[in-house]
Amino acid sequence: MNTAAHELRALERAVPAAGLDVMRLRRDFPILRQTVNGKPLVYLDNAATSQKPQSVIDCEARYYAALNANIHRGVHTLSQLATDAYEAARDAVQGLINAARREEIVFVRGATEAINLVAASYGQRLRPGDEILISAMEHHSNIVPWQLACERTGAILRVAPINDAGELLLEAFERLLGPRTRLVAVTHLSNALGTVNPVRYLIELAHARGIPVLVDGAQAVPHLNVDVQALDCDFYAFSGHKLYGPTGIGVLYGKAALLDAMPPYQGGGDMIREVTFRKTTYNELPFKFEAGTPNIAGVIGLGAAIGYVSAIGLDAIAAHEHALLAYATGQAAQIAGLRIIGTAADKASILSFVLDGVHPHDAGTILDLEGVAVRAGHHCAMPVMERFGVPATVRASFALYNTRDEVDALFRAVRKSREVFA
Repeated sequence: MNTAAHELRALERAVPAAGLDVMRLRRDFPILRQTVNGKPLVYLDNAATSQKPQSVIDCEARYYAALNANIHRGVHTLSQLATDAYEAARDAVQGLINAARREEIVFVRGATEAINLVAASYGQRLRPGDEILISAMEHHSNIVPWQLACERTGAILRVAPINDAGELLLEAFERLLGPRTRLVAVTHLSNALGTVNPVRYLIELAHARGIPVLVDGAQAVPHLNVDVQALDCDFYAFSGHKLYGPTGIGVLYGKAALLDAMPPYQGGGDMIREVTFRKTTYNELPFKFEAGTPNIAGVIGLGAAIGYVSAIGLDAIAAHEHALLAYATGQAAQIAGLRIIGTAADKASILSFVLDGVHPHDAGTILDLEGVAVRAGHHCAMPVMERFGVPATVRASFALYNTRDEVDALFRAVRKSREVFA
């Protein structure tokens, strides 16, 4: 058994199969032991990035201390060990999202680069008048790459609207699927609203018309069980750092037939089979899209993070976070002048709100003085803010290590911010 597989088995033994012992799990995250402004840290900015368990931190450190070497091209022992660990992480990703083939897993810097890769490579087939359909709740990373593709090709960006609850208007979405629609790109879970989109149904609607679908899963993968074969999506993008893994690493899943037909995104080492001054032939999947020395430590750390959450169980994590969100929503309803932005029937992990008479940045500052870390701003979703007529929101986002006591601390700080600015 290789080292990566041995560590995963050890994690599976260490974590109970049933239930979520949050207080025990919190001990796995060293950053949670500190104080901020003299108060215990309450970290509720998980939609921006999650904290890292000691096992992931140790895994990255072990790579640099014991395995540091470049991958795929070396015949010496360290290179082979590093390559084995890197490719074991690819297998872990394949298992996490149930991809049919490991070759369908491409390592990139994050969900943003994954979407840009598809926009730049698959987008080369776009022609003037072709259409790309997105939704009004998208993160900038699933808007701007398509705008750039439209500028390059003369294609047109279409936007499916949302209702006052922050839910996609399905009839309008279906009407926008026209004869010139060449791609649908939609979020699985909104980072600004918490809305969980019915992506399987959206994919069915698009596929009935022969339209491929990219799903932005940056927020979904840490909180939901994602099965790309069951969804039948054509592309799926996510980041490691929201999944308790390192920053600077992410994944693009793509169906093999589509990836095979797409030109390379970048040129350089490892994405080639043969180079002459006359012609270059490209490597097989997935290496065709992994030019240059990758973030080897980050990939291996991502593998450790997947081992960690898989051992706990995403269903158990989701149930815990859903209970926290329900509790926080009930607490929010008791505060006069607080308005929740995003009240979809199907939500996960995110509570965004505004306070009458208090700018979200001011509220965020008062919360920080109380040791509570939230996000205050437009959350890289400025069209969402425009849709709801607000400049920004306060966003609390939950993870497996958060507790009801921390929710109570959040709303004590919210009440204090109202008192300060009354």
